[in-house]
Amino acid sequence: MTDRRGVVARRAENLMPGVPYVRGWAQARRSAGALAAQLTTLGLEPDFPGLTADVNVSGDGLVRLGTVRPEAALLLAELIVSGLAAELSMSAEEPEAEPRAVGQSTAA
Repeated sequence: MTDRRGVVARRAENLMPGVPYVRGWAQARRSAGALAAQLTTLGLEPDFPGLTADVNVSGDGLVRLGTVRPEAALLLAELIVSGLAAELSMSAEEPEAEPRAVGQSTAA
């Protein structure tokens, strides 16, 4: 199964020369670590025991959540929606705020 960007291509089991697997895996590891830290802060780390970094055949980093209970997936979705709603309400309060691209960090 592959999405339109090819991110969900099969995982890299046989490495091909010239594909930046390490770069993709390192990015996935940083992202998985950041997510794990937030899940730990919220006391949800035990709900995501399969959280790992991986890489696909194209060298794109992947963060695998592993098998999770439906309640854990629902809670994660609710946390994402709550965070987006809070971000939108904060940006609505800032009249001179510059629009930013999705995924762009606010940290300088």
